[in-house]
Amino acid sequence: MIRALTLILGLQLLGESVAVALDLSVPGPVLGMAALFAILLATGGPSPDMERTAGGFLDNLGLLFVPAGVGVTLHLAAAAEAWGAILAAVVLGTLVAIVVTALAFAWLARLAGSADDG
Repeated sequence: MIRALTLILGLQLLGESVAVALDLSVPGPVLGMAALFAILLATGGPSPDMERTAGGFLDNLGLLFVPAGVGVTLHLAAAAEAWGAILAAVVLGTLVAIVVTALAFAWLARLAGSADDG
């Protein structure tokens, strides 16, 4: 477990270092996760130790949302003032996601259909 945790946290640190050093707009943990994914692909998948460690993270994932919930509760007054903008952003974001997903599906369906026709 220590080895898997060291790998996960080390890659997160590496990703954060690269993001800061190169002034990237991509979060460091995302770069670290991409590096972990590449390593897992290269090595044929996670080891049993990595699976146990990742399972432990997933089992306790709900705890990671507690700080966000506390933050929302602390700033409830600000959210109440901006409820219209928040609602508009949620509705508009949902509609954009639906439209983009439908367009991507249609494009991929046409692409797959043309490959089958050839």
